[in-house]
Amino acid sequence: MTSPVALDPELESTPEPAKGEQKLEGRSPGQLMWQRFKRDRTGVICAWVVIFYFVVALGAPLLTKLSGTDPYTLYGQDPTYADKPVLDDFGLPLGYFGGVSGDHWFGVEPQFGRDLFAMLVYGMRTSLFMALGVTVLMMVTGIVLGLIGGYFGGKTDYWLGRVTDFFLSFPQQLFFIAFMPVVTSFFVDPREETPTYFRALAMLIVLWVLGWMSMSRLVRSTVLSLREREFVEAAKVSGASPARIIRKEILPNVVTPILVQFTYTLPSTILTIAFLSFAGVGFVEPTPDWGRLFAAGATYTQQDPAFIFFPGLALVIFVLAFNLLGDSVRDAFDPKSGR
Repeated sequence: MTSPVALDPELESTPEPAKGEQKLEGRSPGQLMWQRFKRDRTGVICAWVVIFYFVVALGAPLLTKLSGTDPYTLYGQDPTYADKPVLDDFGLPLGYFGGVSGDHWFGVEPQFGRDLFAMLVYGMRTSLFMALGVTVLMMVTGIVLGLIGGYFGGKTDYWLGRVTDFFLSFPQQLFFIAFMPVVTSFFVDPREETPTYFRALAMLIVLWVLGWMSMSRLVRSTVLSLREREFVEAAKVSGASPARIIRKEILPNVVTPILVQFTYTLPSTILTIAFLSFAGVGFVEPTPDWGRLFAAGATYTQQDPAFIFFPGLALVIFVLAFNLLGDSVRDAFDPKSGR
């Protein structure tokens, strides 16, 4: 009996790719999405713009310290600053374009002389982080209810659908205006000033309760199409629990619509919060807020049209950048839907 022939170790090793050839490597869906997104210049620019806004909001105290101003001091009425007048005898800003100067980068507010730059960066801080908290709550609630209704179906889906229809029947903008004073009056004496933290909490609850439905319906419709797929049926046959199937098989496949919906919901929530403050049922004096700046700007339109320029420009750029970012994220996940 012949002994087995020993093979040369060099023959057993995997051949190296020839010089100049690229070694092929598999890429995950996340890596492919990231590569497509990086090629979209509009999306990348908008992403940097959005990041810039959040950095400014986070660094508002530092920025106002650099400018030497704050959003609460009445520079036009405080005797401490009498040697540097910012308002004329009629209460209008001195100088050009609403009082823009080295001390007040974006000008000052008519009648009071508050620094507009400080009011704007602190207003962005209030609006952005308030909207971020509300949006996260709406997303989580909608995702959970959408996953439950879409996966289990039957009576569970029916009753969740009826609850969703009930909340969708409310006229949101009118309900916000009517319900906010009711919520605050339950806990605060009408003769007392409502604390700012309580106004923020009341707005968060109202916006959350009336804002999760679109996310829930989106997730439910996606899950209805996924639960009949082969990989879900295979998981059921293997004995996986519903919780594991939802977490491991279904949830990763609904990430795309969730991210896209998030990029559309956040700027919409910011506009809603601004609307509430503009209507007088959101944040009030002296809390800086985007909506309150627009409300003040509407008062000063004839006297000082420049007052609304910087807040309006900042809001338009942010909403536009976030919406374009949402389009880019959608295209990166689904190239077939490209613009």
